[in-house]
Order: sequence, then C-alpha cells, then structure tokens
Amino acid sequence: MISVEKLDIRTITMGISLLDCADPEEGAARRKIYDKITRCAGSLVEVGKQLELEFGIPIINKRIAVTPISMVAAASKTEDYVGFAETMDKAAKEVGVDFIGGFSALVHKGFSRSDRILLRSIPAALTATERVCSSINVATSKTGVNMDAVVEMGRVIKKCAELTAEQDGIACTKLVVFANVPEDNPFMAGALHGPGEPECTINVGISGPGTVKAALEKVPGEPFDVVAETIKKTAFKISRAGQLVAREASRRLNVPFGIIDLSLAPTPAVGDSVAGILEEIGVERAGAPGTTAALALLNDAVKKGGIMATSHVGGLSGAFIPVSEDTGMIEAVKAGALSLEKLEAMTCVCSVGLDMIAVPGVTSAETISAIIADEMAIGVVNNKTTAVRIIPAPGKGVGDSVEYGGLLGHAPIMPVNPFSSDTFVQRGGRIPAPMHSVRN
Repeated sequence: MISVEKLDIRTITMGISLLDCADPEEGAARRKIYDKITRCAGSLVEVGKQLELEFGIPIINKRIAVTPISMVAAASKTEDYVGFAETMDKAAKEVGVDFIGGFSALVHKGFSRSDRILLRSIPAALTATERVCSSINVATSKTGVNMDAVVEMGRVIKKCAELTAEQDGIACTKLVVFANVPEDNPFMAGALHGPGEPECTINVGISGPGTVKAALEKVPGEPFDVVAETIKKTAFKISRAGQLVAREASRRLNVPFGIIDLSLAPTPAVGDSVAGILEEIGVERAGAPGTTAALALLNDAVKKGGIMATSHVGGLSGAFIPVSEDTGMIEAVKAGALSLEKLEAMTCVCSVGLDMIAVPGVTSAETISAIIADEMAIGVVNNKTTAVRIIPAPGKGVGDSVEYGGLLGHAPIMPVNPFSSDTFVQRGGRIPAPMHSVRN
C-alpha cells in the first residue's frame, strides 16, 4: 500500500492560538507571534520524521495553522499587515514546516477595520513570503454571501497574479476563498486555527487515492453496492493509519489531538489520482457523463469508512479535485473531457471546490468574482464547505500551461465563458441566506 499504491499521511498540522499575542504595538505583537510559534512547534518536524521511520508511513507535510491574523492584528495601530506575514514566514522557516496558514479573515457578514487591512495586504504579503498561506471566508449557510467581499477578492486575486507574473502567478496558489470554512482544516492553503479551537492542537490529514484505485481494480464489473463497500473498507484502513499517527504525535508533542481529515488528496505523481478512481469506476475520462455520480459515491463511501475508524472527524473530509495537483485531471482537461463548468458541477458533491484552476491572464477581476460567487452559492445552499483557488496566469492563454513543481504540479490553462458578469457583481451587498438557515 505504501510503496506501490502511494498511501501516505498527507499532513500533520499543528493549530496554534495567537489570541494572546495581540498588542497595540506592532513590533511587540510580532515578537510574541514568533516566540509562540517557535515554542509550540519547535519539535513538530522532528516528531513527524520519527513517526515516519517507526511506522513506515510517509508523512509528506508538516504544517502550522494559526488564529486568523485579522483578529490578532486588530489591536495594532498599523495600516499594513505585511509585517505580520513576514513574521509568520520567519517562524515557519525556523521550525522547518512546509507551510503556515492563517493570514486570514472571516468576512461572511461584513468587514471590520482589521479585515479590510488584511485583504489589502494579501498581494504584497504572499509575494514577500514563501510559506505563508491566506484564506478568506466570504459566505456561510447561516448568513448568505457577502458579495462586497467576493468582488474585493476578485481584485485581490488579480493583484496577486500580477505581482508574481514571472512565476506564473504563484501567489494565487497560496490563496483560498471559502464558504463555510472549517476551523480545524489541516490542508493548505486554507488551514486556519479558528477562534473556537483550543490553545494548541494536532490535526492530521490522510490521503491514499492510489490505494482506493488499487482496491477497485480487484472488483471489475461489480455493481455499485460492491464498489461503495470496497471504498468504505479501504477508507477505514487509511483512516486507522491516520488515527495511529495523530494519537502518537499528540502524545509526543504533549498537545491535544484534534481531528482526522478524511480527504483523498491527489498529487502530481502517476498513480495518485482521484481522477484515476473515477475512471476505474467506469467513466472513460474524468468529466464524461457519469463523473458527478461517481464522485458522489466516492465521497460518501470515504466518509462512511472514515467515520467508523475515528470518532474525531473534521476539516474538509472528502475527495479533492484540484486540476494542477492531479495527473488524471490534467489529462482530462487536455483531452477536452473536463471543463470549468463540469468541475463546478462536481464540486456540489465533493470537497472542496474549484481548486488550483489556471485560467487566461486576461480574465477580468469581475469574472473571477462571478466564478467565486457561483461556488459560494453551491456551498451556502448545500450547507457544505466550498472554495475557490484560481490562478489568472499572466501572459498565458488557452493552450498554454503553468508549472509550479512539487505538490503544486502544473496545469493547462482552461477556457472561461467569454460573456460578461460585470453588472451582476457590481450590485454588491449580500445575497441572503437560504430558508434552511432558519433553524432556531
């Protein structure tokens, strides 16, 4: 399962509360943030490596998530939060983690002064740092969609792309726009440590698309009941491995165990593809008719198997369908089987949303905002987490591709509907929450 089917623990993520680091003086707040991160996470990477050796299970990433910085920096009198991002980046480098998430704000119902400063700071912050990730929650099923925030995020994404044009807009790969953001998500770029979380916690994200595909190869032609049961049993085994690692990491770090995220997260490696699972279920290419149904079955079976394996399920928990990070998705786009519209339909039944999508650099901020609005509506109406991580690649058009390397992979530029959404997004205001939000 490990050497051939690429089973791994995708990430151990330490969540750290920074609420006690707030200070009216920016320099003092930043010193407190650096000291707390390095103190709490100083042994995280070392413990992760020990567990890899002892259990024989690769732990691909060791990461940190912190309290949304708009909350921590609110006490500061500064009008620019780039310095806070640089402090996060410095601390992440010191302890040796891959990424640190939490340069974030929760603006689903409106903006505080601090929220507005953070949003303005995102492009410069993500350009000036290597390991900092940012996420903005603009919608919830309880409050609806903050369209003013959606419009602003279209502009922010365009600015991120422009500032990192020589690297194909790489800053955009570290920025996620959410509906119904979870407070305990261990996966980047959307990880944050929500205000309802404890002082410090350990969350683990599992993976294993190759393991699921290998299991399905043993039941060719069987009915869907057998397919679902096979996936469920495999997800149970993967989740137990994650539970083992999480519990032991928690004990050695003397930090409470938080959750297991039951997600199937692909990588650019051959054989580690969610699209490959869908094709094993029976569609010729991911995106062909039947793909959404196959993905719904997969997502449900993974959750059922995982919930039997651990009582502490959280984060996103499902099947990720990023384009650039999944070789099967990339090939499906190149073959013309998978479009932006089909991906949007698939996000109705999976985690998380339109992820690592590269579009032409000329795509306007208004069109990007409208794409975000569509995805937020899916999350709000279906009472689930959805997100958008989109890259308007500067100077690139359909037929070109972007290359980021590592887990970020590469992606073909996908065509975008050419008709304008400007009048729609310029209305602003808030799209009201659906009827099912009234549950009190």
